[in-house]
Order: sequence, then structure tokens, then C-alpha cells
Amino acid sequence: MTKSINRTILSERTAAKGALTAPKYSSKIIKAGALLPDTKAILAAWEPERTVSENLQRMRRQNLLSKSSRSRAEDILAIFRQRYLAEDAVVRSLATMVRHQSNSNTLDRILYFHAVRADSLLHDTVIDFLVPHWSQGSMEVDVREIEPVLRKWVEEGKTSGNWGDNTLRRVAQGLLSALRDFGVLQGAANKRNAPAYLPLQAFVYIAFYLKQHQPSGTRLLDLVDWKLFFLPREGVEQFFLEAHQHGLLEYHVAGSVTRLTFPAATLEEYANVLTQ
Repeated sequence: MTKSINRTILSERTAAKGALTAPKYSSKIIKAGALLPDTKAILAAWEPERTVSENLQRMRRQNLLSKSSRSRAEDILAIFRQRYLAEDAVVRSLATMVRHQSNSNTLDRILYFHAVRADSLLHDTVIDFLVPHWSQGSMEVDVREIEPVLRKWVEEGKTSGNWGDNTLRRVAQGLLSALRDFGVLQGAANKRNAPAYLPLQAFVYIAFYLKQHQPSGTRLLDLVDWKLFFLPREGVEQFFLEAHQHGLLEYHVAGSVTRLTFPAATLEEYANVLTQ
């Protein structure tokens, strides 16, 4: 019995160690991109009363994405699942916003937020490359500047394989194209940091979502997620004050205590509030 327990513990430790050292970054950005039109088409056809499996099966059966290749449709549905289906509340709230034809800029920024949080390569490219790049006053972003960063990550064992030069170039191009389509960068051949524009409704939606994961109003102000929009702490505070003035939430600060409340209990309910 003791030997059996020891073997079990050793197996669990080995599995845990493997999980910690498992490759972190995937090259699927080559196929994925921002996929904004396809994502909105899926959300527009989403039926909340059906299960995730039923919805996806219906998408396949009816070819709602209108793709000539079944494999391409499967690629898109797989990316959609990763980005937006980890939490049922997210897809339901996004579908609500699409059905009510929310402002396109607002929805695009929210889709960017969820997509980047679900893809560690996209996330770390923004946080570890673009944000420092921008803070140093550099506006131009060249694919040749990202390749050494990716090569370093490959050497550190953070990628899904030993990417060669061709894969590195394609991943770098895919990252820049996706971030351009999400509105973080601008330009066709030559990319530049886009103006840091975040609609107020997108901000409060994201704040509501983050508060569900970080109840402390004070700590919420300092979350790294705001850097996805190049926002310093002062910028986050200004957004909260503006949202309070518009009645989208209640924001009160007394010394070191920050109290933050919303006029809804769930993300889906809040999405309905924002679309009224």
C-alpha cells in the first residue's frame, strides 16, 4: 500500500512538473488573426438556450461561417472556443451585445481583451514588447524587432516547438496583423502604435469582468490587464471617475479604501445595461 501511495505521489509530482514546464506559446496565430467578422457572425447566431456543443454543431451543420473549406471553419471554431468559451457568462454577454448592435469600437475592444487574455503569446507580446516599446516613445513597430524576442522565447523553451526562421517570421507577421485588426496597431506594411483609445462602455464592461476575479477595488486599479490598453494607474482612475459621473457604476475612494459597485449582478445583466 505504501509503495502504491509513493508511486501515486511521484506520478502527480512528475505531472505537475511537466505542466509547469510545458510549452507556453503556440504558432496558431499564423492561422488565427483577429477574426473579428467571423467572431461577430458566430455571436450573432449564438443561441443562449442551447449548450456550447449544440451551438457549435449547428454552426458546422449549417455552414454559418460560409467557408468553402471545412478545415478552415474548424480552425475558426477552435479559436473561438479558446478565446470566448472558457466562461459561459462571457459568450452570453458578448452575444447580447452583438444582438443589440453595440458600438463596433466598443465590441472590438472587448473582443480584443478576451482574445489576448486567452492567448499567452498575444498577451506577452503586448505586455513585454509593445508596452515598453511605447513607453520609450517608439511609435514604429517593425517585424524585425519582434523576431529576436520570439527567438529568445524559443531558446527559453516557451514555444510549442523549435521554430525555424520561416516560422518565426510568419508568427511575427501574424502577431502584428492580428494586433492591427484589433486596433492596437495601425498601418498596412509599416505598423505604428495606434492611439490609445478605449470607449467608456468597453472600459466598464472589462472592469466588471475583472472585479469578478479580483474583488478588491484597490487591487483592481493595479491589474496588469489595463496595460493591454496602455493605461497607467492614473488613467484607470480617470475612467472610473467618468463612469461614475455617467451612472455606469459607483466609485468612491476614502483614504486607502476603494469601493466599487455596479448596477447589475452578472456580466450578462451588465451587458444588457450597457446596450440600453
